[in-house]
Amino acid sequence: MTTIRGAYPVLITPMTQEQEIDWGGVKNNVNYFLNQGVAGIVINGSTGEFVSLSKEEKFQMVETIMKEVNGRIPVIVGTAAETTKETIEYTKQAEAHGADGALIINPYYMKPKENEIYHHFKEVSSSVNLPIMLYNNPFTSGVNMSTDLMLQIGKDCENVTHIKESSGEIGKVRDLARKGKGDFEVFCGAEELVMESYLVGATGWISVAGNIVPRLVTDMYNHFQNGELKEAWAINDRILPLCAFLEGSGKYVQIVKRAMELTGQAGGPARYPRLGLSPEEDQKLKDLLASLETVNN
Repeated sequence: MTTIRGAYPVLITPMTQEQEIDWGGVKNNVNYFLNQGVAGIVINGSTGEFVSLSKEEKFQMVETIMKEVNGRIPVIVGTAAETTKETIEYTKQAEAHGADGALIINPYYMKPKENEIYHHFKEVSSSVNLPIMLYNNPFTSGVNMSTDLMLQIGKDCENVTHIKESSGEIGKVRDLARKGKGDFEVFCGAEELVMESYLVGATGWISVAGNIVPRLVTDMYNHFQNGELKEAWAINDRILPLCAFLEGSGKYVQIVKRAMELTGQAGGPARYPRLGLSPEEDQKLKDLLASLETVNN
């Protein structure tokens, strides 16, 4: 089984001006991240606008990227859906095409109760032989899973090997990492709490900022792993304003797409109803990129 650790950029879905997927841009971006030395990538996630993509597009994204990566780095596929049946279908498709893991948030519209969430993950886990990263994000799903629930799912569901914790509660990261040791590993999902998460036991980061500064987030993790805390904190301090902008703007998809364009990669518009950045937001992004330029080599 592939080891899943480190900083994993969660990729955008590049699009044409007509808001159709730019498949050449998809391949371009994948190779860009490979050349930047990232530990792995995540596709069909929130930053990839998965809720705005059709089933056929999501399936084609998996096929295209798995073929392009060709085993060079691990690929985690977002396979969440509103029903357990659909989630299983997406996860099986990812498994069939050689994905290294599935990232799954709880059904996000119905706001399921804890026993329903448990049953959901139990059913999905027992239907595949693919590592699953359970994803807790109350801001997008409307449900903040309790630590006890996640610990129970991690213990009882053999294929749940990781948990992405995005509630912003550092105590949850700590308790999951310590109490879940041996059952699963924890990834940081909060852009502004990365070093703190590493310090309390997280073994990776599903990183939105990693799209924009892939080498920096990779170096930051590697410095931490090598016990070079001063160097890791120095990178954290440099990228923190960018992370705060991504977290606080409500436009993380549009920010990343614009940043990809500004750095010579494929971006394009987001699908409506998401609109582009205001002139003020665009200038702020350019200023942030300029401030990072000296260390983004």
